[in-house]
Amino acid sequence: MEMHVPSAVLEVRHVPARQPLATGVAFRFSPQLQVHYDKDTRAIWSRWLPEPRPCFNPALLADIRAYYDFLGTSNARIDCYGEERAIEYVVLASATPGVFNLGGDLDLFKQLIGARDRQGLLRYGRACIDVLYRNYIGHELPVTTVSLVQGECLGGGFEAALSSDVIVAERGARFGFPEILFNLFPGMGAYSFLERRIGQRDAEALITSGKIYSAEEMAALGVVDRVADDGNGPAEVAALIRDRSRSRTALAALATVRRRVHRIEFSELLEIVQIWVDSALRLTPRDLKLMQRLVSRQNGLNESHQIH
Repeated sequence: MEMHVPSAVLEVRHVPARQPLATGVAFRFSPQLQVHYDKDTRAIWSRWLPEPRPCFNPALLADIRAYYDFLGTSNARIDCYGEERAIEYVVLASATPGVFNLGGDLDLFKQLIGARDRQGLLRYGRACIDVLYRNYIGHELPVTTVSLVQGECLGGGFEAALSSDVIVAERGARFGFPEILFNLFPGMGAYSFLERRIGQRDAEALITSGKIYSAEEMAALGVVDRVADDGNGPAEVAALIRDRSRSRTALAALATVRRRVHRIEFSELLEIVQIWVDSALRLTPRDLKLMQRLVSRQNGLNESHQIH
């Protein structure tokens, strides 16, 4: 599948440092992004640790872009300290306890909207869909992409999870799109990803409800593929990989077929981002006050999880 991604939306700034692990090799792209390859499962994991809030700040997006550039040139092979190993699974996860990701950088949104900075909003949106699109098309590699959701998975965090072939969620995970509460919509792929998973009616109902859903509710709707007990998410991903081992080649090919049948073009995501930007610039002072409340909740949620 040919990848149509515009030239660098964000500048790649980090060269990963490697260190050996008993089970493989680790790469440190930045303080906000940890990557490790597990030779037993042939899976490469990325775990994000954004600061000061667990959301997609521009620096984290640049880190993810650097990691995806690294993946894209790997040919699904990795040097595991002198031994070449295959990459068969690409796993998204979080290193923030209790939070997968809270989504867009709402504080930045408020600043850009207040300054009427359309180009700034568009630049941020393009950076988001750049990395989500790369994951959706499997980095143009013969791999299966997996999202492991532990804790809160909201807004753009939910969109990131939806960009993977398979979603594994712990029982205590919570999903939702709060954007409707401040008169906006999730504009970085939510509709495109959900409509292809569960159909137009259920996708629109989920996006417009403003509700928070449990992992079991998401599984019943067909959004989440496997539910694990809290704390057992990584083990469930390993079990998923074991269960697929005999048919791995066929299932990876099937994922490629699914992406072809349910094709999403980058241009589709970009047009939706442009609609999102126009909508954001029409928000009223009351809408922005509601957005600020959610920023405060993001800060409070992050602090509570750091304490606990």
